[in-house]
Amino acid sequence: MKHILEFEKPIVNLKEKIRELKRFTKDSEIDLSDEIKTLEKRLALLEEDVYGNLKPWDRVQMARHPERPTTLDYIQEIFTDFIEFHGDRYFGDDPAIVAGIAFYKDFPVTVIGHQRGKNTKENIKRNFGMPHPEGYRKALRHMKLAEKFNRPIICFIDTKGAEPGRQAEERGQSEAIARNLMEMAGLTVPIICIVIGEGGSGGALALGVGDKIYMLENSTYSVISPEGAAAILWKDATLAQRAAESMMITAQDLKQLEVIDEIIPEPKGGAHRHLKELAKGIDATIQNALTELQQLSSDQLLEKRWEKYKNIGQYGEVE
Repeated sequence: MKHILEFEKPIVNLKEKIRELKRFTKDSEIDLSDEIKTLEKRLALLEEDVYGNLKPWDRVQMARHPERPTTLDYIQEIFTDFIEFHGDRYFGDDPAIVAGIAFYKDFPVTVIGHQRGKNTKENIKRNFGMPHPEGYRKALRHMKLAEKFNRPIICFIDTKGAEPGRQAEERGQSEAIARNLMEMAGLTVPIICIVIGEGGSGGALALGVGDKIYMLENSTYSVISPEGAAAILWKDATLAQRAAESMMITAQDLKQLEVIDEIIPEPKGGAHRHLKELAKGIDATIQNALTELQQLSSDQLLEKRWEKYKNIGQYGEVE
């Protein structure tokens, strides 16, 4: 593990001590098994305390972890025979969006997701997971194709936000996002959305209008980054931790607010340490969602989707 978060350092240090004792016991005639057992019990308690009481800013750091699994990682673990397609038939291809068809338990589905890199070279290629308008148009092209062939759509969300640059705006960034929102609301096939890392602003919403919305335990979903909110509210981006605590951007907050349907638990240590185990949890979630949604007619699907989004949030009248 190359990247260690600040709150994880006590756990990492204790694990290293246990490894040293095991190496010493193996290379000598001294029996330290009792000491090792004591430290392993202490480690279990420490992991329970640290990972069981993560603060919002801790979860932001987990969601941004450079080794956190990406859309392509989950596709490889959960689906078979994935074929990726490229281009929006207007401008070009956007590597920040992955889209294609695959089999899920021998059933054809369309899979779409944000794709970031795990190193500098990959991140430059993928624009750090921030799509241009051609990325959203590519996604919509495959959504409409899925509707035509009656295939469920599964979206993986993981982006800091849409590309905010001048060229993206010139090519219609806002319109591309708005069109995706409108079109997804009316698609007649099941849509399952899973936030696997950061769900940032409209860049995430453009893949986020689904019949079922799930979040991994240590993912975030927000209208703006904590740094951006801190810069606006207090003119100081270094107060991001304070902003994260007040924005209610964690999976736990959003489940309480009924913005999402369920939280997919992550093993202790996070997704980046337990990909295969977590993929099984995502697999089970997708299977349960499809079993429920495929029993509905197109009209029932649209009606339930309308009711879902109509009931999100609260408002009050001021006299």
